[in-house]
Amino acid sequence: MGIRVSTADTAVERMRGLLGRDDLASDEALLLRPCRSIHTFGMRFAIDVLFLDRHGRLVALHADTPARRLLFNFRATQTLEMPAGTVRRQSIKTGDVFAFEAIP
Repeated sequence: MGIRVSTADTAVERMRGLLGRDDLASDEALLLRPCRSIHTFGMRFAIDVLFLDRHGRLVALHADTPARRLLFNFRATQTLEMPAGTVRRQSIKTGDVFAFEAIP
């Protein structure tokens, strides 16, 4: 898919998430782990929210999630936040498996 993914592994990084940002580039995403729930209170833009299990399998997705929402999924162990419209453009669907690799 060719998306640059930043990770938020610490509690502070996960709490900050995308707050304070004006947008995400179309080839950018944020992976929060561990993470079973997110909120969009204080967000300045809509996002696509993908809940992934420990194997990277997409167990739930919420496209075009606006501000002031609370989402959770008990099967998820990590959450991928992407620019709104990415799910539609990339034809992402429940059951897809995501693999992440470090790029030097």
